[in-house]
Amino acid sequence: MQRVLLKLSGEFLAGRSGFGVAPEATDALATEIRAAHASGTELALVVGGGNFWRGATSGRDMDPATADYVGMLGTVMNAIALQDALERQGVSTRVQTALPIQAVAEPYIRRRALRHLEKGRVVIFAGGTGNPFFTTDTAAALRALEIDADAVLMAKNAVSGVYDDDPRKNSGARQYAELSYLDVLNQDLKVMDATAISLCMGRGMPMVVFDIFTSGNLTRLLAGEHVGTRIATDARSRFAD
Repeated sequence: MQRVLLKLSGEFLAGRSGFGVAPEATDALATEIRAAHASGTELALVVGGGNFWRGATSGRDMDPATADYVGMLGTVMNAIALQDALERQGVSTRVQTALPIQAVAEPYIRRRALRHLEKGRVVIFAGGTGNPFFTTDTAAALRALEIDADAVLMAKNAVSGVYDDDPRKNSGARQYAELSYLDVLNQDLKVMDATAISLCMGRGMPMVVFDIFTSGNLTRLLAGEHVGTRIATDARSRFAD
């Protein structure tokens, strides 16, 4: 893969506390990203904000659009924290935000993002799409299409791919090796929201769901090894061996 969009959950930065930014968790994530970036693949990131705010719960008594804007600001905080962790490990990084916050980050400009990627910089897209009612999953799909990425990589923690049931509750749950987007929608598999899936399906953008905290998984995936669950329009649904 020459260029990919990596979607990260905000909770990854929180560590065991589940809230805020834990330095050790953020550094561990940066270490995996640094190793993958060293392989020569152009990397763009979208990070969520759930470690600070979830509009449906944290802002349940607020105007929904206002709650979503607060969540977008949470993604900006995470992007800046991750940028700091990456640059302390020697990775040149740029943060671009859908909401203009020029004191701390560049505004999102597609051609500038492409230029950063071509120069070997990791680009972190923050602020979601810049609009309420759209998740950071949708932002990841949108940005991946805009930068002409080869795939969207959906990072998970302690979940190695997509299963036919919750593996934390059902020890007999089976992991898929491949899935079609139609199967994801028809079986209501909780991979990402339906808007994001429809965007990827409509434009033929493949996706891989994998465990980023298994050391080396991201690097192996970028090297062409089969890791996690591949989802694509042309994939045939089958279970892992």
